[in-house]
Amino acid sequence: MHPAATTVLQNVAQHAHLFLPFILLAASVSTAVNTPERHSLLITSISWTLVWILSIVRAGVFAGLDSVKRKKSCWAAGVLLALAQICDRAARDREGMWWAQAFLPGVVYFLLETDLWTKTGIVPAFIPLGDHTIDSQSGTDKSTGAGSSRLIFVITVTAAIVLRTPYNTAPTSALGLSTVIFTATGLVFFENAITSTKDAEKASSRGFVSANGSFSRRESMSGARQSHYLTSLRDVAIVMAVITGIATFVMEDFRTDVLTWSPDIWDLKGGREDWRGVQTPGLIIRQCLLMITVNALKTFLLFVTLHHQGALRTAFIAVSSCLIARLHVGASFSGVWFTIIFGVTAILFLFDPSSSSNVSIDRRMTMRARRLLFLLISVSLLVFLAKGLYSNAAFRSGDSTDPLKTVFDLPPESPLGPIPLDTKIGHPIDQLIKSAEKDFQDLQDRQSKSLAAAVTEYRRRYGVPPPPNFDRWYEFAQRSGVELIDEFDTIQESLLPFWALKPSTIRARVREALGAEENALIGILIRDGVTVKVEGGPEWQQKATVGMMNQFMEFLPDMDLAFNIHDEPRVVVPHDQLSRMIQVARDQSMPAAFGNRTPRNTFSTRPKDMNDGKRFDDVKTTRFNKFAHQQTWTHSRMSCSPESPSRSYEDHTADNLTSYAATSLGFVYNTSAFGDICNSPSLRHTFGFFERPNAYNIVHDLIPIFSQSKVSSYQDILYPSPWYWDTRVGYDETRDTTWENKTDSLYWRGSTTGGFSRNGGWRRQHRQHIVQRLNAPDTAKIMVNRGQATPPDWQVKEVPRDDFKDVIDVKFSYLGQCDEGDCDAQKEFFEVVDRVDGQDAWQWRHLLDMDGNAFSGRFYAFLKSKSLVYKMAIFQEWHKEWLKPWVHYVPLSLRGDEHLEAVRYMSGEEEGQKQAEKLAMAGREWANKVLRNSDFEVWFFRLLLEYGRLIDDDRESIGYAGP
Repeated sequence: MHPAATTVLQNVAQHAHLFLPFILLAASVSTAVNTPERHSLLITSISWTLVWILSIVRAGVFAGLDSVKRKKSCWAAGVLLALAQICDRAARDREGMWWAQAFLPGVVYFLLETDLWTKTGIVPAFIPLGDHTIDSQSGTDKSTGAGSSRLIFVITVTAAIVLRTPYNTAPTSALGLSTVIFTATGLVFFENAITSTKDAEKASSRGFVSANGSFSRRESMSGARQSHYLTSLRDVAIVMAVITGIATFVMEDFRTDVLTWSPDIWDLKGGREDWRGVQTPGLIIRQCLLMITVNALKTFLLFVTLHHQGALRTAFIAVSSCLIARLHVGASFSGVWFTIIFGVTAILFLFDPSSSSNVSIDRRMTMRARRLLFLLISVSLLVFLAKGLYSNAAFRSGDSTDPLKTVFDLPPESPLGPIPLDTKIGHPIDQLIKSAEKDFQDLQDRQSKSLAAAVTEYRRRYGVPPPPNFDRWYEFAQRSGVELIDEFDTIQESLLPFWALKPSTIRARVREALGAEENALIGILIRDGVTVKVEGGPEWQQKATVGMMNQFMEFLPDMDLAFNIHDEPRVVVPHDQLSRMIQVARDQSMPAAFGNRTPRNTFSTRPKDMNDGKRFDDVKTTRFNKFAHQQTWTHSRMSCSPESPSRSYEDHTADNLTSYAATSLGFVYNTSAFGDICNSPSLRHTFGFFERPNAYNIVHDLIPIFSQSKVSSYQDILYPSPWYWDTRVGYDETRDTTWENKTDSLYWRGSTTGGFSRNGGWRRQHRQHIVQRLNAPDTAKIMVNRGQATPPDWQVKEVPRDDFKDVIDVKFSYLGQCDEGDCDAQKEFFEVVDRVDGQDAWQWRHLLDMDGNAFSGRFYAFLKSKSLVYKMAIFQEWHKEWLKPWVHYVPLSLRGDEHLEAVRYMSGEEEGQKQAEKLAMAGREWANKVLRNSDFEVWFFRLLLEYGRLIDDDRESIGYAGP
């Protein structure tokens, strides 16, 4: 061998104890971040089995059997480390468990420095604990002697701050602490076993030195010594492999998705496997095999580190890996800062000044460093606590000079007419904004602050216990930073009628819907926490829908899901049948579930009528009828009450403006009532979906179809749109500008989507109606202040619309979805301008957004911009409780009498200009908090847990009782 290579190898062997811990740290971080949680026990068991095989090959099967002391220590270490892994898996919340790791060095230090735990009988007498002294390279005695309880306290506090997870449930906290105690004790026993082996070997070995005296091998092992030394690893490994293997079969459903071989396992090219992440069997197997290799490496390095460094230093490496993993998941300034403090403190704790040539100087420097460290940590903790207290106490203060009274306390001037407002206390828009802001502040203030409070609020609202795994959902929601933890009424409204159906009926109807290809559905079959089959619809929608479930799929029961690929909804149940189902749900099914005070917090096993998920059952008939390009009003109003205006037998019944409109201009004060088509029969002639929808597959039986939006009278189940999750229309902040630099007018560019135009039908579609109204050469109504500065007196005045043409910039840029004659007619009627880049919209202060064929796909991008959004929407989406009109955007009616005045006030009046900028910034700030992909996932998780309970045959006996 080349002399240089020999020198390198000698130095590597001599200093292995220095760089091996860094490799262990890297492997530990990798396993902490990348190990699939639902297969962690399987991976642990196989990796320890590999280590056991390796140790047998090197040490033999019968070596070391004469050492009873060592064997008992090894068995105890294996049992304890296996129990730690089982507790970690039982919590099913890797990130939620990290905080407990902060206590690991302290527990190990306590175990090494005191014999209290043996005197109190915590450790059985038959497990001897010998001298924990490590060889000359380990320095454990030195580091322990150099350490102090104060430094351990600093180490624990700094690690706990970085790893803090305030969303933990009591069971998760208990499991986390148990994991740490088992791990710490197991490491000490493992170290004791290694020490016992080493001491025995030293007693029978004379040692030797190289001939030239340049390289001492007294601390290295010969082949014989190494085989005896590896017996400790062998005995710990077999205990770990057996116990975790048994736990794997008990706790993990792994056979269907990990051990099922498929020929595409190693195919990394193209296909539909490339976008489903770890949810596909092939990619799961690849990830598990990779993590088995890394875990085996980590296990062996753990053994080597225990030999060279001892249990205490190994504990520091374990905590460091969690700190790095936490920063990898989500770095923050405080996290980085306290991680640095942790590292500095660890160095001081482990540093031994007596090993230096000048002991007295090093001791003085060490003492000074400790004093400086304690001062630094004290200041940092004070700043951290002060910041936390300030954040908890901070709130947005409103106008406290004059608490707003109820705005809506005056009766309408005529039956079904709009409600009046007292215009002598302020402009109607100003009153609506202040009222909405107060309601929204109250909504935020009353959100549950703990899991127990959330369970109590859930029971109060819905009259049933939360679904199984509600605690897992709560932790997921808290970790994601969800702002409104209690506001999920839309889910309950969507699922309420299904409580009247038997679970088997619901499942059968889904199978039937998915079995007919012409139903235009995406079918997703989930088995054992994995997406087994996805079929139908465009690939991007498949990808986004599955992507929204990846983070929580392991907590879901087996289920078949049917997703609507059309924009338009498709399930509307006649009123008499729907009302009976709601009555049965409220009076019978839900009270039965509520009566169970100790529900089982697990879903039932897969029912016999559900297949293995690898196929869709063929169905020859379908209940859905196709009515594309036909009028849909008669079908759409079927679920309305016979007493509602829309069910009138007359053709020209008045709308119920009282339910949603304020003042004669009709400002919308209740968007839910405005979107309720049962209140507004005029929608038959003014909204495109009821004229001729572009696509329409309708069914009148209650079938669970998940749709991205719906009209109020439909019973589709709303879920967050994959369009938004996949960012099909994004917001480029670099193209935006400041409020002051924006053009002060209302802007919109778009197409004639909303319905198909035939025989002049475009005159009865909503987009054409609004564009025509805003650009008409007629008169409009505005409000002027005829009073003095105090009090005001806002009165309606009619003015030529052309007087305010500078504040309106609303035009079509494309004509489509129309017969040739209707397209030509619209070209003559409307001014059609060139198509533009969607990012150009940020140059205007006021942005108009309105429904198309269904929901508007650019609403979220508009909200995230620095402009104010004006929205006209009949279609409902999942976010009804999370986005508030007059707080985050300006709601507009379809009648349009108030459109010009809303823009004029927000751009022309001093108070209105202030309100406009405030609303624009409030909408932007809130959108960045509640319209993240993680928010979609939290909402979807909650929805699928609720749906999973509905289809469970034992749904009256399952649920989450509380912490």
